[in-house]
Amino acid sequence: MRVNATQSAAAAIIALASTAQAERGADGQVNILYWQAPSIMNPYLSGGTKDLEAASLVIEPLARYDEGGNLQPWLAEEVPTVGNGGVSEDLKTITWTLKEGLKWSDGSPVTSEDVKFTWEYCSADGGGCAQREKYNDVTAVDTPDDRTVVVTFGVAKPFPYGPFVGGQAPIIQKAQFADCLGPKAPECTEANFNPIGTGPFVVTDFRPNDVIQFEANENYRDPDKPAFQTAVLKGGGDATAAGRAVLETGEFDYAWNLQLAPDVLANMQAAGKGQIVSTFGTLVERIMINFTDPDPALGDERGTSAHPHPILTDKAVRQALSMAIDRVLLTEIGYGDAGRPTCNVLPAPEIYASTANDACKTQDIEGAKALLEDAGWIAGADGVRVKDGKRLSLLYQTSTNAVRQDFQALIKQWWSEIGVETELRNIDASVFFGGDPGSPDTFQKFFADVEMYANNFDGTDPESYMANWACDQAPSPENQWQGNNMGRFCSEDYDAMIAEFSSTADLEDRARIAKSMNDMLMQEYAILPLVDRGRVSAHSNALGGVVLNIWDSELWNIADWHRVK
Repeated sequence: MRVNATQSAAAAIIALASTAQAERGADGQVNILYWQAPSIMNPYLSGGTKDLEAASLVIEPLARYDEGGNLQPWLAEEVPTVGNGGVSEDLKTITWTLKEGLKWSDGSPVTSEDVKFTWEYCSADGGGCAQREKYNDVTAVDTPDDRTVVVTFGVAKPFPYGPFVGGQAPIIQKAQFADCLGPKAPECTEANFNPIGTGPFVVTDFRPNDVIQFEANENYRDPDKPAFQTAVLKGGGDATAAGRAVLETGEFDYAWNLQLAPDVLANMQAAGKGQIVSTFGTLVERIMINFTDPDPALGDERGTSAHPHPILTDKAVRQALSMAIDRVLLTEIGYGDAGRPTCNVLPAPEIYASTANDACKTQDIEGAKALLEDAGWIAGADGVRVKDGKRLSLLYQTSTNAVRQDFQALIKQWWSEIGVETELRNIDASVFFGGDPGSPDTFQKFFADVEMYANNFDGTDPESYMANWACDQAPSPENQWQGNNMGRFCSEDYDAMIAEFSSTADLEDRARIAKSMNDMLMQEYAILPLVDRGRVSAHSNALGGVVLNIWDSELWNIADWHRVK
């Protein structure tokens, strides 16, 4: 973790490029495609990347990560450290100072009370805050004056940069959200769709799962930015159409998450209208195992810890499912050089990457069959295995995407070879990642046996991310089906490692604990990682200032984007 590092070469390029900008709004409109359409503009009520990144145009954190993974001040004057006195010697407090003169987009002043309220909002009982792990161990947030925020932790926190840091933990306005605490949070439609923010843009029209219209924030702290007067973030369609709209036709300026086969991308780029940007971070395509029973007959207790899964609680089944998968072939077909087969849910940074699970890179169909046989799963006349009257039959869901449907088809075939019957289901990505507590089709609800998606985390330190699999992070009716422990995995030993990690200072020791946490999840087969995916997007040749950032929101520096003359 590098804090307050010297300006990187890429950041210097941004600074030089920005001098070419004339004045705020001079470059007209920028058109952005997120084919997974945003459903909400409140990142505290959604774990979907599409929603987090759309919101980042409007609401911002105290500090965020640049393209090199360095922590940079954003709404704060500087990043607090022990060295500059901002972090106490006992590592139990961190003191932030807001930049002077910050205003919300409605013209009112940003104060420390807004920061404190953000913590209160996310930690309120019954609110279902999707980013609650960012505020682990916080016991108090004090506001000595309008610009000073003192965060107190119940334990020593060697890495105190969870609260209010990164695109997943921005500051929201107290005045707007004051009546939206706890169970009322999802009911505040106006605030959730049209948040008042400090970012370069404000929402003028929000149509869930369709399109968002923005205009430049007249109260943005840099009077010369953003270069664009308006922005349109269009959702829907698919990755193929999004890629064509930038790389072949030039209709759009930017397309996110081009999850396409490598030959398809190469052919699109050959049209000469734009360029692909790609780099590796911590994005892992994985299959999540459901440890609870999704049977609709269970009613309101469906998918809750009250009912363990009747098949997948058998570790032999989970292990056999993993052994049957050819990760090398999946990577080659789905991502080419933009992917790497992986056996870890935590593949990077390098210091945290375990080598204890690498055997998963070799497919072992015969070994998987023998494992199931030894566990008492006997093949019936139709080839499907049965044990104690239960058929080895699974519902496998994911979002609608050509690469993911290719993966589903291949994996279904491999699982059939070991005696597993698989039903495939794909759900529109805007719904699947939408976080609507009323929908049965979200990845949080996980009303299937296994599901596939990709996920990653802000920054280069995995403390908050690895805390996702705490027992109390399981989505349930009590927390509005939010939380990030989608599979409802629960282990006292794992929770103990979360606590140990949060209070460990030495980097080598932190790496050891993080690897142990990863290894427990892998060796319990709670998660079946498939591909370490590079982030792949594209921008038109007419769009300048784009710097791909895998450690924060991909739209992190949109204030610096401009039209190339």
